[in-house]
Amino acid sequence: MTSIPEALLWCLSAGTAAAVVLAALSIRAGKQRADLRRRLSTAEEQSSATLHSNTELTARLRATEAEIRHLAGSRLPDLTLALAHPHVPVPGLLDARFTGSETEQALNAVLEQVSDAITKERARVDAAAQSTLRGATTTIQALLYQLQTSLQEMQHRYDDPNVAQDLLNADFLNEQALRRIQATGVVCGAWPGLTREDSYLAELVVGATSRLRGYERVNISNQLRDPVAVVARAVEPIAIVVTELLANALHHSHRELPVTITLQQGNRGASVIVDDYGVGMHDDEIKAAMELLSGDEDLLLTQLGDPPRSGFAAAGQLVRQYGFGVHVEPSPYGGVRAVVYIPGDPLLTVLDESAQPMSVMAPLPHRSAVPDRSSSVLPTGSATPPQAAAAPAAQPAPAAQPAPAAQPAPAPSYEAPAQQAEGELPRRRRRKPVSELDESAARTESAPERSPEETGTRWAALQRGTESGRAAAQSEPPRSPEGNAQS
Repeated sequence: MTSIPEALLWCLSAGTAAAVVLAALSIRAGKQRADLRRRLSTAEEQSSATLHSNTELTARLRATEAEIRHLAGSRLPDLTLALAHPHVPVPGLLDARFTGSETEQALNAVLEQVSDAITKERARVDAAAQSTLRGATTTIQALLYQLQTSLQEMQHRYDDPNVAQDLLNADFLNEQALRRIQATGVVCGAWPGLTREDSYLAELVVGATSRLRGYERVNISNQLRDPVAVVARAVEPIAIVVTELLANALHHSHRELPVTITLQQGNRGASVIVDDYGVGMHDDEIKAAMELLSGDEDLLLTQLGDPPRSGFAAAGQLVRQYGFGVHVEPSPYGGVRAVVYIPGDPLLTVLDESAQPMSVMAPLPHRSAVPDRSSSVLPTGSATPPQAAAAPAAQPAPAAQPAPAAQPAPAPSYEAPAQQAEGELPRRRRRKPVSELDESAARTESAPERSPEETGTRWAALQRGTESGRAAAQSEPPRSPEGNAQS
């Protein structure tokens, strides 16, 4: 048997050990390669996710920058415009992804802060402008009243028909300026500027009509059952409102078309209804007019348009202050119907016609057993001039004309008046001492009578001036030639 050399045995043993070591190393290297591959794969995924996240973050940042540019370039300018013109829409977000996010809340907070700041600044500037206008209009109004008083004194001083005509023309122009200044002042919060006594509603309407160009187109129908009058504090405010409604009706209807005024009495008050045959108003115009006439909101001068239209705004201010109501709607005649409702309590009263006769210029009421008031102004046998009924209520008689001859009114009873029925308007009676009644009767009896021809001549001279452009600017009866008292 052949024996293996010891050296070869050691070589085989070393080779086997080396093979085992190499196998172990190979297995370990394989595991390391697999682990390295997993790490590389994970790193690649993380890198891809990071890259995607960075891309999304960049896109969102760009979208936010676009929203900020949209806010500064479109939303804020449209917001400032919408504060002055509510019909202008304010755009929303440019990117819908920001809906409900903190970004939207931040942008809306900016809009609210800017809106509040602009609103407060506009109110401050407008208040300063109104204060300036209020002071200016009050001063100008006082000067115009002084001019009106001077012109009326000159009308009573001169009997020349040509001079009277020129004075009437100047007085009427002064009345136009006074009406515009008065309405502007009322819009700015000024007081109407006149103090009055209780005045018949019919006289008030005639006086309001006489303040306007085209007054000859106005037809007044008096449907009042009682001698309804407006209490002193509300006479001028209601006259201003009726004047502005009439001005609107005359301006928006053809110069050959009439404007109708109807005075109606209800159980709880009286109404002045103005109907025109003009172009009418659209639904949105009526809605805007009712918002102004309601007087519910404070107005800014910038809301009155350019040029500013202050008629409805002035009426709304007076409605809020004095408690009567104004309503506009389409007229059954195709134009616009405006209704001024005057509540009986506390703005109306009923006067005693025997103690305070109604002006001859006021329209006769459509009620039974109405005395002929013309007999108290024109002597017996004289005919009323054809246009005397259309003359304004505030037109005073010429200064040279003495008091007309008429029978003295019966002395008012000193007995306690009957108890007022429920819903009936309060009645006021002016009582005079017996001595004053006797003196008044003596003066009336001693007054010389004037012939019908002389009376007709003086009335004709008066009407020539009236037809050339003067309508009475006051709603006081002819017994007060000085005109209205200035506040």
